[in-house]
Amino acid sequence: MLMGRVLAHAGRIAYRGAVRERLSASLTRRRVVTRPRIRLARGHRDLDGLRLAFLSDVHAGNYLDEADFLAVCEAVVREAPDVVCLGGDLVNIVEEETLLLCKGLSLLQPRLGMFAVPGNHEYHAALEPLRWRAVLEQSGVEIVTNRGRRIARGDGRLWLCGVDDLLRGEPDLDRALDGRSAEEPVVLLAHHPDFFAESAPRIDLQLSGHTHGGQVMAFGRTPLRHTRHGYWSGHFTRGAAQLYVGRGVGTSFLPIRIGAPAEIAIVELVAG
Repeated sequence: MLMGRVLAHAGRIAYRGAVRERLSASLTRRRVVTRPRIRLARGHRDLDGLRLAFLSDVHAGNYLDEADFLAVCEAVVREAPDVVCLGGDLVNIVEEETLLLCKGLSLLQPRLGMFAVPGNHEYHAALEPLRWRAVLEQSGVEIVTNRGRRIARGDGRLWLCGVDDLLRGEPDLDRALDGRSAEEPVVLLAHHPDFFAESAPRIDLQLSGHTHGGQVMAFGRTPLRHTRHGYWSGHFTRGAAQLYVGRGVGTSFLPIRIGAPAEIAIVELVAG
């Protein structure tokens, strides 16, 4: 009797594992690489063609494991971007999930560096995501929460900066912009796209995630409520400022995407 219960329990675990593997494989097959070209309103001609890989909403541990993220990073390596930007929600519910990213991140060697900001799930995992920060920094990722740094390409200069999460953190655009020169175009990493309402007058391009592109879209609608301004995915403008919202590479809640395939975005800048 006891042995029967043990075998039944083992069978259920094996079944759930097999289902998870099939769902993960399905999501991986439907992941796409997009290559948006975004023309900046200003910038030295040497910035022309600068390529930024943008990954967000990995949700490691939630239907996306170490091997899945390794495959994502292998796809990024094939694109040979100059910079890798990580737009938050890299983990799902616990900080230890950051460890699932290490092998993938070790493959990435962009010439001009890797940068990251937190999302709301980093703060779900820990009120102070110190473990997340430590693991990323050990993997060669620079955390740009409310700070920035200058990136040089030839004679071109770009200010790449980031802000804290809009929902769970304390975004401070003044601090993020502190140190940039007036003639330098500004690329801002902000997990939540709705921060564009505040950043638009002062930046050239914002890269965001959070929405998963709606994750489940039917007739242009989704049950998610991740943006108040309709910034679900793709390219938006407000004056001279631009916003690109990536659909993310993972999922949350359910391992399902309909009408919103997972996305690895390789953003190519065109100098003004």
